[in-house]
Amino acid sequence: MAAKASTLGAAATFAIDIGGTHVKAAVLDKKGALMHPEVRVDTPHPATPDAILNEISGLAEQLPAFDRISAGFPGYVKRDVVHTAPNLGTESWSGTNLAAALTKRFGKPARVLNDADVQGLGVVDGKGLELVLTLGTGIGSSFFLNGRLLPHLELGQHPLAHDLTYDLYLGDAARREKGRDKWNRRLEKSLKVVETFVNYDTLYLGGGNANRIDFKLPENVKIAANVNGITGGIHLWDKGLEDLFSDPS
Repeated sequence: MAAKASTLGAAATFAIDIGGTHVKAAVLDKKGALMHPEVRVDTPHPATPDAILNEISGLAEQLPAFDRISAGFPGYVKRDVVHTAPNLGTESWSGTNLAAALTKRFGKPARVLNDADVQGLGVVDGKGLELVLTLGTGIGSSFFLNGRLLPHLELGQHPLAHDLTYDLYLGDAARREKGRDKWNRRLEKSLKVVETFVNYDTLYLGGGNANRIDFKLPENVKIAANVNGITGGIHLWDKGLEDLFSDPS
């Protein structure tokens, strides 16, 4: 699929947030503002690369023209290549250069990071050690030190309690099985563990289940708007992040 050309020069960014429940997208202007309301579709099952790319193509048809692509992916991503996809299917995704696949599909340069990394780029303020946790189908995470991304933290896959990973203990399946009250008790307990483990200055909680929190959060814990998983995509093209991506040639 050849994408339409934008009239804004190399400024309009097609920003994609791939999740275990939804695939969301918008086009951002040169300042990172939405040029059109976000569009979304249910994540297909099975969520193979071809199936996801087809859904992304359908979203692109609903949006303005763009010049480049940023995507957040729920797994371990290094230099645009997916290595794990715990909630989509690692077997079908491992080794996929998603940026190359997007470029082939749309004819535009693309960059891909972990989805929590992208959300973090949209919310952190660059002061001290900042941690982002996304509470969705699974648990995503990212670290920033004085505004600089420290990539590849996969806290969601770390054991937390009773041989359960953060994903299994706090993910959406656990919330639905245990109910809101017990899920909140689990989350409150887990945040104390994270605070001891990380000693962060600020923690940001994002993802679709962040709005289900019903206990009082400490002053240095903030709720991050889900739209940051989209708007953070503008920062994948910031100067200084080039070493995180493969050579576009």
